[in-house]
This record gives sequence, structure tokens and C-alpha cells, in this order.
Amino acid sequence: MTGSEESPSFRLAYVPGVTPAKWVRIWNERLPGIQLTLVQVPAAEAPGVLRAGEADAGFVRLPVDRTYFSAIPLYTETTVVVVPKDHLITAAEEVTLADLADEVLLHPLDDVFDWEAPPGEPAFERPATTPDAIELVAANIGLLVVPQSLARLYHRRDLTYRPVVDAPQSSIALSWPEEATTDLVEDFIGIVRGRTVNSTRGRTTARPAADARPGRSDRSGTQQNGKSTAKSSAKSSGKPAGRTAGARTGGRPAKPAKRGKPRRRS
Repeated sequence: MTGSEESPSFRLAYVPGVTPAKWVRIWNERLPGIQLTLVQVPAAEAPGVLRAGEADAGFVRLPVDRTYFSAIPLYTETTVVVVPKDHLITAAEEVTLADLADEVLLHPLDDVFDWEAPPGEPAFERPATTPDAIELVAANIGLLVVPQSLARLYHRRDLTYRPVVDAPQSSIALSWPEEATTDLVEDFIGIVRGRTVNSTRGRTTARPAADARPGRSDRSGTQQNGKSTAKSSAKSSGKPAGRTAGARTGGRPAKPAKRGKPRRRS
């Protein structure tokens, strides 16, 4: 390798709420010679990062532009409302949007939901980020509806959350520019899809011929599954394998037939 050549690497973008540690660990086990670099980006900026080539692939929130990106949907998150621990909503195990109609709901500028009409009463102003909105919930300014992963990511001891059963949901996908589907991207797709280390990017290895498999013989029939051909020949004759004349006489060998004296020729 010359001094101008760079070592191969793989850059993986991910949005807040996604925990890529499991897939990174498997990558490092299978491809220890190729460095994987994590790039955390806001959800709204993830497509631009991939378009600019600043990452090879990324865990993003759907939807994405399917005319430009390939995407493998992975999972859909539960939507929750973040509230102070002493809020009345905590008395219920789950709530509906109707239960939030009279509440002040914060709508941050980086909200991952595409609301047609945000529920509840609007706050005086929109916080810039979800972490800012979390701080306002802690100050009893309002409530916040987010994917559960974000509620966990920005967890505070004085806050809790409850599922909102009829709210919009956010889905996570592995995405990359379709025209930039490299071998390393294929390797990472295999890891995310749970392929084994012996898999070859979806291609299956040819099965060995019948006479090349262990325990199989050629057509001469000299050995088959570790058993002699005597068994197969006995089977073809209709007699159980291993039964001999001695076996039919209680284990004693049969006496040879007496041969008579040859007749004299006249």
C-alpha cells in the first residue's frame, strides 16, 4: 500500500434514539480490519448527510425519498407523552389524543412527527430542539409527545411517560443512496438482517453432488451411510439383512448335505 492510499472504512450515520451498538459490535467481530465510524445527526439532517457522501449508510426515520434512497424498514416505535411524575396523566397506563386536548403540548422545531394539526393547546412559542422541550416539561410549561426512544434518551428523574395509543408513530430504517451500494454497504446490510458470517450477501453456495456428500457412495454401491451393501442386497431379495442359515437353526450352522456315491457307468 502506498502512502497516498487510505485504509478502507465505513461511516454509519444514526439519528437520536437509535442505539447501533449491537450492529457495531458484530461489524468489529467480522471485519476487524475495516474501521466503522459513527456519525450522529439530527433526524431532519440525515438525508442530506447521506446525499453529500458524509456517511455510507444510516439509521434514519421514515419516510425517505425512495427515488434516491434504498431503505430497509427495521421497527416502528411506540409513541408516548412525557409528563412530570406528579401529573394526573400518570394515573392511567395509557392515554389517547383526546385525553391531551386540554393540555399545553410542546411542538419543537425538530419534531419527528408530521402532524396535520398538533394536538392539545399550543405553547407560547416552539422550542428549538427536543432536549429544550424536555426542560420545559420539567418546568411544568407543557407536555411533549415523542417516540419512546427519545423519552428514554432524554430521561430525567422528575419526568415519566405514558403510551399514546392513537398518535402517529415513527419508524426506523437502514437507508443509503441506491447508486452507492458498495460491498461494505452490502456487508452491513447482512449484519442488520441477521445473516451468518458464512453468508455471501444473499448468494447461496452450490450444494455438493450426491456422490460428493459425506456418507454417500458412487453408483457401484460399495459403501453407503457406513453400511455394507449386503444389507441393500438382502433388502432387494426380500430377506432380512444379517439372517443366515445358522440363524434359522437356532444359531447352529446347518449340516452339509451328504453326497451319494457316484453311479457306475455300464
